[in-house]
Amino acid sequence: MKTGRLYIGGEWLDGASSFVVEDKFTGDKVATVAAASREQVSQAVQAAASAFASQRLTPYARYEILHRAAGLLEARRKEFASTIVAESGFTISDGDNEVARGIQTLLISAEEAKRIAGEVVPIDGAPGQEQRMAFTIRSPVGVVCAITPFNSPLNTVIHKVGPALAAGNAVVLKPAMQTPLTAELLCQVLAEAGVPAGYINLVHGHGPDVGMWLLEDPRIAFYTFTGSTNVGRIIQRTIGLRRSQLELGSISSTIVCEDADLVRAVPRCVNASFRKAGQVCTSVQRLYVQKSILDGFVASLVAATKQARVGDPKDPATLVGPMISVREAERAAAWVDEAVAQGARLVCGGLRQGALFFPTILVDATASMRVMCDEIFAPVISIVPYDSLDAAIAEINATAYGLAAGIFTSNVNTAMKAARQLQVGTVHVNETSSSRVDVMPYGGIKESGFGREGPKYSIQEMTNERLVTWSLY
Repeated sequence: MKTGRLYIGGEWLDGASSFVVEDKFTGDKVATVAAASREQVSQAVQAAASAFASQRLTPYARYEILHRAAGLLEARRKEFASTIVAESGFTISDGDNEVARGIQTLLISAEEAKRIAGEVVPIDGAPGQEQRMAFTIRSPVGVVCAITPFNSPLNTVIHKVGPALAAGNAVVLKPAMQTPLTAELLCQVLAEAGVPAGYINLVHGHGPDVGMWLLEDPRIAFYTFTGSTNVGRIIQRTIGLRRSQLELGSISSTIVCEDADLVRAVPRCVNASFRKAGQVCTSVQRLYVQKSILDGFVASLVAATKQARVGDPKDPATLVGPMISVREAERAAAWVDEAVAQGARLVCGGLRQGALFFPTILVDATASMRVMCDEIFAPVISIVPYDSLDAAIAEINATAYGLAAGIFTSNVNTAMKAARQLQVGTVHVNETSSSRVDVMPYGGIKESGFGREGPKYSIQEMTNERLVTWSLY
């Protein structure tokens, strides 16, 4: 069995206590992981602050380090993928994809490290300022704290750590307790790639203690967090005027119009709804289908869903592995049972075996049911028939969330109407709500948070803009 450790100031350390990580499919113990004490959390922050104060990395040095890290990640690809499968329960195909995307995110971060720039401000165009010029420069904020989720234990971590290092910041990383081992492997790679001691630090532990100790530490200048809206509120209340980037909860929707290419739409909806057992913030939860094609679309979707293999995540043919815990699978099953008792119709799935919850499709669900009005974070779709696009858009906009949405249509006017009126951070045309390319800006509005991921955009978040004016004689 593996042993997970803390990484503070360039040293691997034991913790004040420990916790166990289990294989999410077999239940076998995978590792015993060190949990940090309050003193060790403080040491990690101090290590980051001291490193940032004593050694500034040039943009090209940051590029070289992150580029090397991408190569080292590629060399350990199988180790990373198998670790992701064991500690998250995601399928081997999801694990491979996570590593492939992580490599790209490191490479993009490396390139962006060389492109950080300000802009010229036309101050000489103001009356009486003819002999002055002005420009902006960007500087790192200092210490960045990254708090990451279980549902993307490598790529989301890299989306926070990579841009932070590319911008010249030092980092304290706290990964999810369910998936600490992938984060530890990443820290090994970064250290081998040449990240100086103190520039990357790793602490493990419970959010209510380790997470809160990090939030309360005034030496941290910036927080980047992916997780629940409730925790996002706690972060904002605690950190005060310090800055943050928050990617929070969602009830993501996709619209299928009567003129959609169903050959394209159906498999994409199946994959976007059920990959990673539906535990993705942009997974399709509400699927709005125009009434004129409802019966045919539902039949096609059910048929495709029944072809999806459920079970052992190590089997390359498996699409849906276990959820993160038996408790979460039980919760999802309870929500589905509750919806059926309230009048929803179960047309596929609903079966639970331990932490496995089979892909589930509901129709006739109403807006007041929990499967519709709360984030289910499970492999469950509720199909909502609609007559008018206006009505579908209004229902989507009525939720408290606004992360992403998708629409399938062959009509450019329909697509542009949705793009202009949907109150979300991203609208995907002829893709589902769960489409994402790592180079793009990514983030939400309303209770889905604020700020943007994507290396270029995160770097802007994690740097300070400074105006410089110059009077000429």
